[in-house]
Amino acid sequence: LCQINVAGKKLRWMRKLVDRQYRINLKFDDLPVLMRSKELNYAVRGYPVGFMAPPSHTGLKSDEFYLYNHLKFTITYREAASEFNGIRITGFDVHPVSIQHNIEKSLTPESTIKTCNAPDAPSVENDPNSYLPLRTGPVGEALEVLYSYEVKWVESELLWSDRWDVYLIGAPDDDIHFFAIVNSLMIVLFLTGAIGTIMIRTLRKDIAGYNEMQTLEEAQEETGWKLVHGDIFRPPQHSSMLLSVAVGTGAQIGMAFLITMICAIVGLLNPMKKGQTLTAIIILYVL
Repeated sequence: LCQINVAGKKLRWMRKLVDRQYRINLKFDDLPVLMRSKELNYAVRGYPVGFMAPPSHTGLKSDEFYLYNHLKFTITYREAASEFNGIRITGFDVHPVSIQHNIEKSLTPESTIKTCNAPDAPSVENDPNSYLPLRTGPVGEALEVLYSYEVKWVESELLWSDRWDVYLIGAPDDDIHFFAIVNSLMIVLFLTGAIGTIMIRTLRKDIAGYNEMQTLEEAQEETGWKLVHGDIFRPPQHSSMLLSVAVGTGAQIGMAFLITMICAIVGLLNPMKKGQTLTAIIILYVL
């Protein structure tokens, strides 16, 4: 794919990216690249820039950083001539590999790499003996990095409408969402208590005044917030109570849903972010 030389600040910057567990995200047919394993039962979006090996693994005095420079893409597709023309992409997976390619001095697009595209080249796999370390040469020369990739097409029976299921089910950030929900509930309870305290302090004088009424005339006289209770609690005269409540609530929910769909169409909402659409509907409903 390409060859670069890494040294100095750029090399230290890449080591910092690996140490901070940065990930690279790609898209194909609007599908984010997915790194998953059926044996280990995990699926995460994107792939890491590299990985860090402790001294117990490498035998060195300090941690060693390695770079993923070869990408093995697996693209699954579905073909059904009786239903649609062409093919439909149903999956986009990647398996990153760290490997030290045998780089020639004069590299051209037609060059043959013994560790990659040579006719008798072995399959590129993660091997501790061929990892690409992020460090300079023995005398401080720049690190030569050759980026490469391979693509494997696999036919699948997965429906195009179900291709997002793997992204929405079993995401690794479920615990984060759980803590976010608990945090939101605590904020709601705190705000409810604060508003209740303010209302009690505001209405305490009126309530005390009503409790101290001695005469019938004073009891029949209404002041303060009680003046509006007749309008608020007046039942409808030309339709049933259930119909009025359903129409009012339905119109409010319908407007919230309509505005949310408009925001999604113009790109203000991202359907890939779980809960964002539902949160927008709830906020618009409250407003």
